[in-house]
Amino acid sequence: MSDPIADMICCVKNAQAIGRPEASVRASKLKEAIAKVLKAEGYISGYCIKEEGVRKNLILSLKYHHGKPVIQEMYKISKPGLRIYKKGGDLPKVMGGLGIAIVSTSKGVMADHSARALGEGGEILCYVS
Repeated sequence: MSDPIADMICCVKNAQAIGRPEASVRASKLKEAIAKVLKAEGYISGYCIKEEGVRKNLILSLKYHHGKPVIQEMYKISKPGLRIYKKGGDLPKVMGGLGIAIVSTSKGVMADHSARALGEGGEILCYVS
């Protein structure tokens, strides 16, 4: 697998398309940090790591509002072949501030508004709205 974050996004989209309450992906520290940001911003209701032998899975509890998924769009920005980096002042606002950009900074993975407040820039991982 060349892009595990894109795989995570795809699993979330597929689970929401069929109305599943949870999405399961292979666990990693970066995916767990992304799940932490999604929970803090209210896009998912929770997450946990489930161990099955030597393999760890990250279980995301998806949120729905009146039968529609809370995450309307989620797509990858920085790809393995083309990394996208922005300075703290140049971080984009997704949908005029209604969505978030998840940014990997030197101080950890965080939402764009948190990085902007700290004056941190970094790699833009994905947009969520």
